[in-house]
This record gives sequence, structure tokens and C-alpha cells, in this order.
Amino acid sequence: MTLFPNPPASERRAPRIPRSLLVVLALVLALVVGIAAAVAGTATAHLATGTISSSTASSLEKKYTAPVEWTHCGGSYWCGSIQAPLDWSDSSTSSIHLALMEHRPSGTAQGDLLVNPGGPGESGVDLVGSDVSNAVDSAVSSKDNVIGFDPRGVGYSSAVKCLDAKGTDQYLYGILPGAIGSSEWLAADRANAKTFASACEKNSKGLLAHVDTASAARDMDLIRADLGDPKLDYLGYSYGTYLGTIYAGLFPTKVGRFVLDGADDPWAETGGGIVAQTSGFEGDLKTYVTACLAEKKEAVGTSTCPLTGTVDQAMTSISGLLSSVATTPLKAKDGRMLGASTLATAIVDPLYSTAEWPDLTTLFASTLHGDPAEAFTLADDYNERSPKGTYETNTTEANTAINCLEGGADVSTGEMRKEAAQLTKAAPVLGPYEGYTDVTCDEWPVKPLAFPAPVTAPGAGPILVLGTTGDPATPYAEAKALAKQLSSGHLVTRYGQGHTAYDLGNTCIDTTVDAYLVHGTVPSHDPLCH
Repeated sequence: MTLFPNPPASERRAPRIPRSLLVVLALVLALVVGIAAAVAGTATAHLATGTISSSTASSLEKKYTAPVEWTHCGGSYWCGSIQAPLDWSDSSTSSIHLALMEHRPSGTAQGDLLVNPGGPGESGVDLVGSDVSNAVDSAVSSKDNVIGFDPRGVGYSSAVKCLDAKGTDQYLYGILPGAIGSSEWLAADRANAKTFASACEKNSKGLLAHVDTASAARDMDLIRADLGDPKLDYLGYSYGTYLGTIYAGLFPTKVGRFVLDGADDPWAETGGGIVAQTSGFEGDLKTYVTACLAEKKEAVGTSTCPLTGTVDQAMTSISGLLSSVATTPLKAKDGRMLGASTLATAIVDPLYSTAEWPDLTTLFASTLHGDPAEAFTLADDYNERSPKGTYETNTTEANTAINCLEGGADVSTGEMRKEAAQLTKAAPVLGPYEGYTDVTCDEWPVKPLAFPAPVTAPGAGPILVLGTTGDPATPYAEAKALAKQLSSGHLVTRYGQGHTAYDLGNTCIDTTVDAYLVHGTVPSHDPLCH
């Protein structure tokens, strides 16, 4: 399996959520499932084609608008669930449910802030419920009700469901026969993808045709209406920036204080796409290698660098390690075999944050000595697989469903091989394992929707667009392009490595965002935060 989805999403994983969640989250599932049973009808698929009638959508929003019934989940946290229409284009549609998690300040809240961690497929309920500090800093959480939501198809909301844990293991970790891209390998990959896609269609109760970003954006406006807010204040990370952009395009006059961090701009002429993204991760890997060889603490932690020679020689060693496990996979204690694709996933996992670089040092030290344990630990973290072998979320399923609905296409084998060659040229270490991403979407049971026109959102309030110069998942060029594209966009730059910028300890970034979210202060110019 390859690491990254098709555009418009720019990454599968938003690594802002710690895996050890508060006890409050144990209560969420039981609560939301109970509410969902009461409100959700039988979902029947109606593929949304063409433009949704504004009168139909307005009628449905009016029909479904109702105050959120919150239930105390412990501490400062409250759980809720609302109904939404399955198909925003069909006035007779059945219902789905959307799960919410709210953190309230100790005093009177000045307003509501909706947050999304990205993905697509990551849980906003988990983001806020794990600890509100994983979503915003204290300057915001002490003033606003911070609300995480799971978009349609995701997590505790009406969710895409596919294979059981054993089947998901085969889909994500299975060793395919032959060399990558060979006829034998492609046949096995297609069979694997078809099994996965068929299970998703069977087990998702008609959701697959309706998990598009535009429908999720309409859900966001329904949440706004249910909260009784005239405008929506919103903070979106990574894919969440695309979700926010689509919302701004649909509802520009309802845009309140918007912050888009780790901007995903699928319309950008520069940046974007799997080739640019893979190049970004390869560049970050090279930056890590440079720090590792210099025995810098941020890279090695309390260990020593297991790589030797020059930077280029060390990169060649990593490439050789990937080739080695491709030829001779390493067997883990649980019986799984570590192949090159899984090792590449493990390498990418810590590259989202420089704070996780020491994990790369541990990974290379152990794998170079024939021990696959750390590689599986990191790959499992990326895939949100627990040590017990169960999957903590449906991120893989939701991510695939959303991307195939929005970016899937009938791509020929020749075109995929051409892209694979571009990947290998652009990123010689990681690129060979990132091709053929269209195979699963080629087998997908729902036809892709037309891609939306570029959003400019005239009439929207100020929108802060945050970009990090060394962001491997959403290249900085996309932030620059999106800020320019949006009529009211304001670029905020962080110099450094890692994915996203806010709430990660950069005082300049945090002060700028807090001033906007709390006081409405728009920066007069890009603060160029170092």
C-alpha cells in the first residue's frame, strides 16, 4: 500500500492527537451510539451529481436545525450529536448523525470555535476530547467553547466501515508478490483493493456517495445554525483547511474568524500533488539525516546516530534498507512481515513533527540490525492500530472513501507507471514506494464527483492562512497560493520544519492566531515567524 491519498487531501494523518486519551472519550462512544440509534434513519445512497439546489439545501437546513442537546462527559467536556441529511440535494433524504465534543471555559464563553484536525478522516471529537490543548492553546480555550466534530463518514459520526482488523491488516501490511509496478504486483494490488472496496460498499449503509467535502461543509453550517451562531468561527488543520475553504466558498457571508493551518490548496499551480508531497517528505528525511549525523539532540535524543558517512551516503543506506526488506521481509513477533511499503510508512510517521525525530533514530538502529519491532510501532501509530491488533479509528476507511469520491479517476496502468517514474526521480528514497495510488480508487464502487472550481469567497471575513516553510505534508507554496487566491486571505508564515504551525510552541505564531481568534485582530502584514 502507498502512503498518501490522491488530491485534494494532502495527508492521511494529523499527528496532533496523543494515543492516550482522557477517560472522557470512553464515554463518548456509548453516548453517541445511543443518540445515533435514536436519530439516524436507514441510509439510502443518492449520488449527488451536478449543483445542489440552494432552495433544497436551505429547506433541509431549516428542517434539521435544532438546539444541540449536550450531555456532561466529565470535567469541562460535553458530548452531543445532531442529525443531518444524508443527501443535501434530496428533500426526501434520510438522516445521518454527527458527533460533537465541546470543551467549555471556566467562565462565560465569548463564543464557539469549531475545529477540525484534518486527514481527511481524523476525529475532531478525539482532538478536543483527548485534551483541548491538542486543539488550541489556553488563551483560546479559556475564552471560547472549543468544539470538535467528526465529519460525515468519520469516527463517532455515521461512519464508513469496511473490513475487520484481520482484513485491514492484509490491506495495509500485506506483502504483494513481484516487483512494485510489475504485472504480477498490480494484479495482486487490484485484488486487494477490490476486496477492500467491496467491503466498504457492503458495510457503510449508503454513505460512500455522500462523504464529499462540500456535504461536510454544509454540515458545518448546520452545526453553526444548531449552535445559534450568526457566523462560524473555525480552525482547520491540514485537510481541515480545504474543508474550511469549501465552506467559505459556499457561505462567504457566514465566515467569522477563520484560521486555516497547514494550507491545502489543490488548485495551486505550484506545490500540491503526490509528487510534491513525497518530495517534501524526502527533503525532511534529508534534514533529519543531516541532524542525525551531526549527533544533534533533536534528532538522536539520548541515543547515537546509527547512520554513517556523508548525508548522501546515509540516504543511500536508507534506500538500501528499504530494498533489502522488499526482497527479504522481516518477521515480527505477531507474525506480520515487514516489507518496504510498511517501512516507508514507518519512516514518514515521525517526519510530521521534529519532536518525533528521535523515533527515526530508534527505527533505523533496530531495523538495520534486523529487528522490525520499532518499524511496526511507528507504522501502527500512522495507521492508528493498537498493540492489541485492533484499529482505534476508521481513518483509513474514511480517508479512502473521501479521496476516491473526490479525486478518484479511471487511470491507465501506463499513466500510473509514468507517475511512479516521476516519484522515483523526485524522491529516490521514498518515491519508489508511493506510486500506484489510483489502484484503490479504480476499484471504488462510487463514481467520483466533479472537482470544484477554485474558491475565492468574495464577501467573507478575514481568513488567516498559516504555512510552514518546511512542511512536508502540505508544502508552503500551497499556503502562499491559497492566501492569494482567497479574496480576504492573510498569509502567516512559520519558518521551520514539521506539519502545521499553531499551538506547537512558536510564540510568534501563537500570539498572532490568539489575537485574531480572541480579539478579532487581523495582522497588518505577514509576521514571518521564526
